[in-house]
Amino acid sequence: MSIAVLRTYISRHKEEYAAKFNLKNKFQNEVQDEMQVTNLEKCQGELRASIVLEALAASGLRAIRYACEVDGIGQVLAIDKDKVCIEICKKNIILNGPATCSKVAAHLGDARVYMLTHPKEFDVVDLDPYGTPSIFLDSAVQSLVDGGLLMCTATDLAVLCGEDRDVCYSKYGSYPLKGKYCHEMALRILLACIESHANRYKRFIVPVLSVYMDYYIRVFVRVYTSPIAMKKTTLKLAYVYQCVACDSFHLQRIGRATTKNNVERYAPAFGPVVPQACSDCGKQFHVGGPIWSSPIHDQAWVESILADVRSMKERYPAYDRISSVLTAISEELSDAPLFLSLHNLCRTLKCTTPPSAAFHSVVINAGYSISGTHITPLGFKSNAPMHVIWDIMRCWVKNHPLKSQPAGEPGTVILGKEPSFLVNFTQPSTINKTRAKKAARFLLSPEKSWGPMLRGGRLIKTKHRQIGEVTESSLNSHENFTNDREI
Repeated sequence: MSIAVLRTYISRHKEEYAAKFNLKNKFQNEVQDEMQVTNLEKCQGELRASIVLEALAASGLRAIRYACEVDGIGQVLAIDKDKVCIEICKKNIILNGPATCSKVAAHLGDARVYMLTHPKEFDVVDLDPYGTPSIFLDSAVQSLVDGGLLMCTATDLAVLCGEDRDVCYSKYGSYPLKGKYCHEMALRILLACIESHANRYKRFIVPVLSVYMDYYIRVFVRVYTSPIAMKKTTLKLAYVYQCVACDSFHLQRIGRATTKNNVERYAPAFGPVVPQACSDCGKQFHVGGPIWSSPIHDQAWVESILADVRSMKERYPAYDRISSVLTAISEELSDAPLFLSLHNLCRTLKCTTPPSAAFHSVVINAGYSISGTHITPLGFKSNAPMHVIWDIMRCWVKNHPLKSQPAGEPGTVILGKEPSFLVNFTQPSTINKTRAKKAARFLLSPEKSWGPMLRGGRLIKTKHRQIGEVTESSLNSHENFTNDREI
């Protein structure tokens, strides 16, 4: 996935460079001062090859792959503060031939210090730490050139998804909420954190791709410098109000834009967007955030990456997985932060689940948009308000009556209200053309119990063996896997 994004970035970077200096001829006809024309000609030159920094390089595998597989890269710098890792990295560079040796350089040192001492030097910075990347973000956003690409991974999903909220707030400056959308919220918390670090240096980010896969999240963002554009950050952030009893959630924007004398200004948003109690079930709200509430993908980039992957299918061993994820992302609504689960809605109401296609059609026929999400096949994103979603579910329950439910239950309170409009679930399906394509969007796990292993050097104790029912053969295979990782 990273190689696919990096190829698209280099291609886009060349196009942007060419477009920027293609204005030269136009300006030459308008500029009368000969000195200005001369200076303009000096500005134009060959675009230098991209410089990539891989922090926390370990064995250098990723740095070597970037150099060998991505055209247009001039140099890849692999940094690690572990002497053994750097020695192994240097050996691996030599093993991959002279071409790799000319592009990849291993450096012993602290990645944070190196990035701080080389401001605005790298076109691409790759952060893939074990756990949180928060301690590297401040130096990373300073080391990128204007328009540079930051590729950042976080594997501490237990923290980001609400298992330890206080730790999440201390690391990322945001309070997470538990919910079916927790993995997308984790992406948005990470993006908000990167934006916060960038703003300190009059910079801002533009996400091009944000992915949840397996047991980690990875975001790809471009970093720009603009004190004026930086002021729009409050328009991109929001708090989340999540009902404690039902699935209703609402976003409270932090800022709003106003125009006076043709000048755009920014002010605090009006609030609150919710009453003291949930208008659907009458329970209270939990408050989380702030999170990134603007789009987390650039659909033009996603389409370009997907087209590139399909055109070079033979060069991607994990083509099926990459293609399925990008296909699902390309279909997501960009203006619908977070998502709902149809199964969760039905669990709240204790009713049967309507067919997904019929539910999507009803939402579209009601005048709203709806899509899936790459996070889970059971989720859906929609710009329909929560009261519309519940009205649709009330109509479904009217056609599929339930047994009497205890009074005071959230589902009972919701169903006790009459729907504001009626829907027909038997109408012909109106599904997006993209959904009509027969393309895989979610693949089965490659093996049983797929997920993160224990950290290298740790042993499987008796309690782990009892919980996971680990056999001696699987224990030995895990130890071999751990040794391989360490090597």
